[in-house]
Amino acid sequence: MTSNPTIKRALLSVSDKTGILELAKALADRGVEILSTGGTAKLLAEKGLVVKEVSSHTGFPEIMDGRVKTLHPKIHGGILARRDLQSHLDAMEEHGIGAIDLVAVNLYPFDQATAGDNVKLEDAIENIDIGGPAMVRASAKNYTGVTIIVDPSDYVKVIDEIKSNDGATTLKTRSGLAAKAYAHTARYDGAIAAFLTSLQGTEGALEDTPARIEYPEVLSMQFHKVQDMRYGENPHQSAAFYREAKAPVGLLANYRQLQGKELSFNNIADSDAAWECVKTFDAPACVIIKHANPCGVAVAEGSLNAYLKALKTDPTSAFGGIIAFNRTVDEATAQAVAKQFVEVVIAPAFDEAARAVFFAKQNVRLLEIPVEAGMHKFDYKRVGGGLLVQSPDERNVQQSEIRIVSKRQPTEQQWADLMFAWRCAKFVKSNAIVFCKDGMTMGVGAGQMSRVDSARIASIKAQNAGLTLADSAVASDAFFPFRDGLDVVVDAGASCVIQPGGSMRDDEVIAAANERDIVMVLTGVRHFRH
Repeated sequence: MTSNPTIKRALLSVSDKTGILELAKALADRGVEILSTGGTAKLLAEKGLVVKEVSSHTGFPEIMDGRVKTLHPKIHGGILARRDLQSHLDAMEEHGIGAIDLVAVNLYPFDQATAGDNVKLEDAIENIDIGGPAMVRASAKNYTGVTIIVDPSDYVKVIDEIKSNDGATTLKTRSGLAAKAYAHTARYDGAIAAFLTSLQGTEGALEDTPARIEYPEVLSMQFHKVQDMRYGENPHQSAAFYREAKAPVGLLANYRQLQGKELSFNNIADSDAAWECVKTFDAPACVIIKHANPCGVAVAEGSLNAYLKALKTDPTSAFGGIIAFNRTVDEATAQAVAKQFVEVVIAPAFDEAARAVFFAKQNVRLLEIPVEAGMHKFDYKRVGGGLLVQSPDERNVQQSEIRIVSKRQPTEQQWADLMFAWRCAKFVKSNAIVFCKDGMTMGVGAGQMSRVDSARIASIKAQNAGLTLADSAVASDAFFPFRDGLDVVVDAGASCVIQPGGSMRDDEVIAAANERDIVMVLTGVRHFRH
């Protein structure tokens, strides 16, 4: 067998028809015989291509409503036969089996068929592809002689290679496509396993719509490598960045880098924290992140004003930080940001003038991400030998749900400050205490072992930045276990506090709020972030 056998016969049978016509035409132009089934065969025939139905090739009709059509020795023998073994060639001649040199197959859309909440088990079962994965796996196993394509984005590469390589593909290409094919079937089988193990009460009739549990017995995940990192959190650690196969558009993984050095492990981790926070605001907003914590958050009229306010919170910590905007960055904003040392700037878009400003700072990484709704289905945390899995923290408390527990009632301005502070606290590492006023953070205390220390640090941060905390609002991500933390924030100047409540000493803390004559409201929702 030559290392690169000429393609003489191809089998095309795809669920996703993207680009299949172009591939078929390129093959037909080189005299390749095309086998096909069902909708693919119909499409190609309608476009004037000569197509041989698989049933005609095998001499056996499709049966059982199409469940059995490609599961035949003339198909799998043609795919699996080793061209370098005489015994295989003799068997092909004896049984009238022709070699199949290229297979383009993608599978029934099981994910889409089972995406809803009211999926009938019968519909799910009928969307489990059998013949397709069998052909994919067989072709990938025999990649030394067969080209397998499961992704329409690879058609052009294969077409170009066939044209430049006398009707053949290279072994390097075939081996790469084979690896991709096995990843494709692994993801497909994983989706089926996840669905079936998530069912409850499937003992009933197939037409029933079974209940589904949130966490399946088997959790299958697949991520595609985007890039290797220079190193991990520290230089002695290796690292890489992977993207989910179907990550929602508005998430960080779908960034487009416009300029700058390669992103590092820490850049990506911090950028995610910045983006998740800034996109929750409706008004123009800016978030500055350092070591996964916001060191400045603000809303204002326009991105420039939001940035200038956010920077005031903690200009020292902002040095070398990650900056995110939820609006297009214009020239004035770019000029202000460019005065600082910044690692990454994130926004839905950068106008031409802003791009020109940053062009002079080529080390600054610019990331564009669409502001679109989208959440991970699960959040994950790796532990030794296992994985913690939870739903994402997407609970947004409305003002109407919040209980006023103090004698003093909040003013309209205090309500605005409290709601802003509560939104910011959700993105600060626990224990979190956040002072806010007039749409900006004034002091942030993060990641301390005691809440009272977070309160002290937040007030010290504000003092160091030259900010007054008089009449500020304070958010605590979890309840105050004692009144000491409350006393610290009131002594610093806070006039209103928002917290979840739920402590066995709530009455004591509420009494302290009344004693200090401040507003206190309870959300009933905690936002721990570890």
